[in-house]
Amino acid sequence: MAILEVEHICKSFNRTEILKDISFSLDKGQVVSIIGSSGSGKTTLLRCLNFLETPDRGVIRVNNETLFDSADPSTQRESTIRKKRLHFGLVFQSFNLFPQYTALENVMLAKELLAKERPDYKSRKKEIHGEIRIQAEGLLKQMGLEKRMNNYPHQLSGGQCQRVAIARALALQPDILCFDEPTSALDPELTGEVLKVIKELADQNTTMIIVTHEMAFARDVANQVIFMDDGYILEQGDPKQVFENPREERTKQFLSRFTQG
Repeated sequence: MAILEVEHICKSFNRTEILKDISFSLDKGQVVSIIGSSGSGKTTLLRCLNFLETPDRGVIRVNNETLFDSADPSTQRESTIRKKRLHFGLVFQSFNLFPQYTALENVMLAKELLAKERPDYKSRKKEIHGEIRIQAEGLLKQMGLEKRMNNYPHQLSGGQCQRVAIARALALQPDILCFDEPTSALDPELTGEVLKVIKELADQNTTMIIVTHEMAFARDVANQVIFMDDGYILEQGDPKQVFENPREERTKQFLSRFTQG
């Protein structure tokens, strides 16, 4: 059964269509790589899935629960958006860490804010805080940052900041981890650090959607590749089919940039 079902999603800004009838599904433990030129709608799609943008039309389901249906106003209440976002962990291309907090505090923050809404928070505050801290420390160790937990973002390299961002996204144990071009702000050496972490997550059957311009990585890690162009899904299939035998001429043109020379 699919963990994520996206059906006929459309999104416009100022009468400009950005997403045009987007449909795909993702099974638990699978990785989908989304590729395409800048401006093809990849980031807007992720923002719609994370409810940072509201689609104009379409349906989004996670674990067979309808999170959004443009035909059903009850799925569009502002009061439920935060809860819906918990299904997705989003890693931004520019890290988006809070500069006033340490790496550890950045990872702990969201879970601590949610914990304050628990009815037992006041009576168990110290215990709950300790549990959150232990989990955050474990995630940072998983990212290879055990010696950097008390550093602030300005004391970390770009690759280290992105690994903190990945740990932060994992802290709320989302159903699906989403990456929006996670290496675009990094030099080649730091890119390798981050891609290694994502590959390890894939090996652990973490369900992921990865928007990337790293074609070799998209081919080697994904179970499914989606090529977007001008707001449409122009081609989708397994990596071997899309990269070695693309059906669409536009896909061939796009991929040829990465094989020339």
